Amino acid sequence: MSAQTATELSALLVKQWNHDPSKLLQILIGLQSALSHIPNEAIQYLAMELTLPQSVIEGVIGFYSFLHRQPRGRYDILISDNITDQMQGSRDRATQLAEKLGVTLGATNEALSVSLDYTSCIGMPDQGPAALVNGRTITQLTEKRVDQIAELINQAAPVDTWPATFFKVEDNIQRRDILLDTDLDEGAALTAYLTQGADKLLEDLEQSGLRGRGGAGFKTALKWRFCREAEGEDPVVVCNADEGEPGTFKDRVLLQTYADRLIEGMTLCAAIIGASQGFIYLRGEYRYLLEPLQQELQKRRDSGLLGSTIQGHASLDFDIEIHLGAGAYICGEESALIESLEGKRGIPRVRPPFPVTHGYLGHPTVVNNVETFIAAAMIAANGAEWFRSRGTAESAGTKLLSISGDCDRPGVYEYPSGTSIQTILADCGATDTQAVQVSGPAGKTLPATEFDRLIAFEDVPTGGSFMVFDDSRDMLDVVQNFAAFFVHESCGFCTPCRVGTSLLKKRLEKVVVGHATGMDLEKMIEIGSLMKTSSHCGLGATAANPVLDTIEKFPKLYDDRLKTTSFEPAFDLNQALDEAREITGRTDPGAYVKGGGV
Repeated sequence: MSAQTATELSALLVKQWNHDPSKLLQILIGLQSALSHIPNEAIQYLAMELTLPQSVIEGVIGFYSFLHRQPRGRYDILISDNITDQMQGSRDRATQLAEKLGVTLGATNEALSVSLDYTSCIGMPDQGPAALVNGRTITQLTEKRVDQIAELINQAAPVDTWPATFFKVEDNIQRRDILLDTDLDEGAALTAYLTQGADKLLEDLEQSGLRGRGGAGFKTALKWRFCREAEGEDPVVVCNADEGEPGTFKDRVLLQTYADRLIEGMTLCAAIIGASQGFIYLRGEYRYLLEPLQQELQKRRDSGLLGSTIQGHASLDFDIEIHLGAGAYICGEESALIESLEGKRGIPRVRPPFPVTHGYLGHPTVVNNVETFIAAAMIAANGAEWFRSRGTAESAGTKLLSISGDCDRPGVYEYPSGTSIQTILADCGATDTQAVQVSGPAGKTLPATEFDRLIAFEDVPTGGSFMVFDDSRDMLDVVQNFAAFFVHESCGFCTPCRVGTSLLKKRLEKVVVGHATGMDLEKMIEIGSLMKTSSHCGLGATAANPVLDTIEKFPKLYDDRLKTTSFEPAFDLNQALDEAREITGRTDPGAYVKGGGV
């Protein structure tokens, strides 16, 4: 790709995004998609046109795993590497593909035809192993399908010509309750707003007990009220569709099948807080949903339910823009998401101030996830008691769970809050279960003795991930996968997280190879506790959870691998020096290290 072409494309993208520096990430994604990398010429042009330091642009590129300074292959293949993908054979499929294509895993071949690597969970654990090819999602990577893909690549067949069945993504809704099983007439929530007013709907939301469905559980009505009453001007509505927690995919299903309800919920929020601008921050792994979502937005505009003069009311002026992420788990944290939405590296902000008063570009901002906005729209149309008819006193309504792993029927399940884990396991066809991971790696690891616990804010809260592991699994494989994930996804801003995740990963490796001791376990607990109390954001505060939970609840997992209960070096230094002594012919006492362990 010539420098002139890169500059010309940069100019087109800058014009498309109105020369706005806050759109830098979207411009870079466009360059990456078209050129397979972001050339220096493009960086220099963007620095000049957007009035940004070149170092800032380079820092943004380096932060996101889907952006590259060096060319990727014409076929850029990323194999999803979550533990549930591994359980379905992802590592074998990756090796098979590497052999068929003659490419090394983790590299790009010399002809720049193929890049092959692993990536974090792409939100398809119910139909894995899965992969991204040039940003497009491929599910059900069977041996046969991998052979077909290799043949197509060796024939240089464009990805657009590959069989449509490769790219089919199923909803896999296995259980419905009031949220998924109740119809919502087009515009019903907005009609409720126009007939009842903002104060009444805020009161209904409060009475319904709706709390954020991302796991933290902040009261939705309170968040919207805070934003509505904030002193700043021009409030903003943001949908967090960056569903990056490994094992979570329920928002993927909602975006695919219930996008109209999401847009209605966002528009309702905008009407209540007085916003005219909205964003859907769509994770880069869900790029296949971009065009359908844009079509749904246009359909709503054409129906008078989005844009200016909504339902004929000049006071209702609200539209939504979709912004893509580029592979950064930390951007699921709302302040990091806002930073990314502004075109910057997704580093979580120091709070206060909170987004409801100082969010996107300093404006008061509501950030909720897909499920929360949909629930709000349904409550506006059906009333608080409709939602209160399910759940518990502290956890009203239902919760969508993304169930994967060792079960006969993976998929999305909607349950009343307060449902027991044992009930859920029975429904999804799980047997001989030794552990359940709730809320992804950042959540809780629960042994069989705790399966009577309830999915609820007052017991086991969850953003939606529910991974099942039967007694054939080595739980240390699970913990190692999670530990590697957190090392990769740490933004590096604070020392407790940046260093702590690496130290835990190395100590785990020592356990696995049989060199760990009781002192190593003590150190892991000490490191994990420090991370929980000292990290800058929730990623660091929860990254040690899988290690701490399994040490406490699965002690035999570690005890069986301990070499001694006292200190044991990770390697024998004297043994490592054998070759040097042989080369030099040294056998005298001075050629040996006293102690010799490290």
